[in-house]
Amino acid sequence: MEDFLAALGLVFVIEGLVFAAFPGPAKRAMASVLETPETSLRVIGIGSAVIGLILVWLVRS
Repeated sequence: MEDFLAALGLVFVIEGLVFAAFPGPAKRAMASVLETPETSLRVIGIGSAVIGLILVWLVRS
C-alpha cells in the first residue's frame, strides 16, 4: 500500500508541474481529449495501463 500511495503522490506531482509550467498547452490537451472518440480513449487508456504495468513489473523484478 505504501508503494501505491507513493506512486499516486508522484502522479499528482507530475500533473501539478505540467499545469504550473504549461497551463496553455495543458488546457489545449484537455480540450483535445473532449473531442477524441471514446473508443480511441479506451484503447489509449488500456495501452497506457499495460505499458505501466509492464514497466513496474520490470523495475520490481
